[in-house]
Amino acid sequence: MRVNLGITDLPAARRSSPPGWRDPRLWIGLAIVAASMVVGSLVLGTSDETVPVWAAADTLGAGHVLAADDLAVRRVRFDDDSAMSLYFRADEQLPADLRLSREVAAGELLPRAAASRSHGGDLREVPISVAPDQVPAAVGAGDVVDVYLRPGSRAACEGTPVCDGLPVLSAVTVVAAPAADEAFGSDGSRMLVVAVSAPQAERFFRLLASTDDATPTVVGRD
Repeated sequence: MRVNLGITDLPAARRSSPPGWRDPRLWIGLAIVAASMVVGSLVLGTSDETVPVWAAADTLGAGHVLAADDLAVRRVRFDDDSAMSLYFRADEQLPADLRLSREVAAGELLPRAAASRSHGGDLREVPISVAPDQVPAAVGAGDVVDVYLRPGSRAACEGTPVCDGLPVLSAVTVVAAPAADEAFGSDGSRMLVVAVSAPQAERFFRLLASTDDATPTVVGRD
């Protein structure tokens, strides 16, 4: 005698199986993994293309002789070797006794064209006699300064750039500066020596001669 307990037949359980080679989900997953590997290799390859280059840690004026603490290392990626050759690499030996022929701003890469071992090329060492109250006492050798000329009167500078209130020597390096208590001359002035290019020197002395009662003023730069 068959007894029906009201229980219907249950469907057979199906085991999950890994996706086959024809399953699009598998191909999508493989594509994502491959793309990640390609992107990673590109990122690593790009980072390897940067090279260490010397840059100025602070603003350095013309005539400044470079020292180790004047420079900092920056990593730069150049478009080609010709662009890279314009600068001093930090992974190569830096020539000794390099002197700048122009100002190099803080953070600027050190150009080969701005430094040489020729003791300044056409640079001239120009002495400037300055009244003690017209130069900061802390100014010393290696500092970058601006030099102004103060005319005795407005008429004394008519027709010259001096009346514009602009520096007659801009961002020049002090190469010699005796201590304030040792540098005063018989007239009470302090003597400084700055390194300038030949055209700058000619212009400075021309303005000095053409401006009556001109008083040099030295202003230090940060």
